[in-house]
Amino acid sequence: MSRALGFFTLLLAFSRADALYGHALVRCQFSSPDGHDAVYLEQYYFNKMLEFQYNSTLGKLIGYTKENIETADKLNKDPYIGYLQKQKKEMCERRASLVYNNLLKTVEPSVWLRSVEAVDSRHPGTLVCSAYDFYPQQIRLTWLRNGQEETSDVTSTVEVSNGNWLYQIHSYLEFTPRPGEKITCMVEHASLMEPKLYDWEPTADSGTNKIVVGTAGLLLGLVFSVAGLIYYKKKSSERVLVPTTEVFYPEHTL
Repeated sequence: MSRALGFFTLLLAFSRADALYGHALVRCQFSSPDGHDAVYLEQYYFNKMLEFQYNSTLGKLIGYTKENIETADKLNKDPYIGYLQKQKKEMCERRASLVYNNLLKTVEPSVWLRSVEAVDSRHPGTLVCSAYDFYPQQIRLTWLRNGQEETSDVTSTVEVSNGNWLYQIHSYLEFTPRPGEKITCMVEHASLMEPKLYDWEPTADSGTNKIVVGTAGLLLGLVFSVAGLIYYKKKSSERVLVPTTEVFYPEHTL
C-alpha cells in the first residue's frame, strides 16, 4: 500500500452486482473552546470493513488484518508519514477554536405562546408554548401558574432538528381558566443571560366569536321575519273580495 493511504479518500463504485466500495472518514473531535483536547482520527474502510485507523491519541496507524498490520508497521516507521500526521493533529487543534467561536454561536429562540382550542369556563383549553430556530439543542420550557411551576397536564415534544443546525420544540398545557389567574411559559437556554418569561394574554377567542356569530344570526333572522310580515300585510291589502250569488232551482216533480 502506497503513501497515498494517508492523504486521499478512496471511492470505487461500479454498477455491477459484485461492485467494490472503499471510503475513508476523517474527523476532528473536541469539546473545549480552545481545542486543547482535540483528537484527530482517520478511518479507512473497504466493503464496509475497517482496514486501517489513525488516532492522534495513539500517534500511529493501526491495521486490522494480518496484511494491514504489516503495512501499518512500515508506514509508522516512515518519518515523513509521522510528520504529516503531526501537522494534521495541530491543524485540528487550531481549527477547533475557530469552529467553536464562529460556527457554534448560540442562537436565541423565537417563542410563540398561543391557545389552540376554545377556552371558556366550562371546557378545558390547551395552550402551546413553541420555541423555534435556536442553538444549541438543549433547552427547557416550564409552565408557571401564578409564579408556581405546573407539572400536571403538561406534555412536550423533544427538540426537533430543522435540518440547518437549528432546532424547535413545543410544550402543551391543558387547563381550565380561573378568574385572575396568570399563566406563564418560562424559557431557559444557553443564548439567554437569564430565563425569559412569556405571559398568556387571552384575546378575542372562539368563545367570544360564538357570541358575535350568534348575535349576528339572531339579528339577521329578525330582519327576515319583519320583511316577511311586511310582505304578507301588503299582499293581504291588495286582495279584492268578489261577492258570490247563490242560485236556487225549484224542484221538479216527475
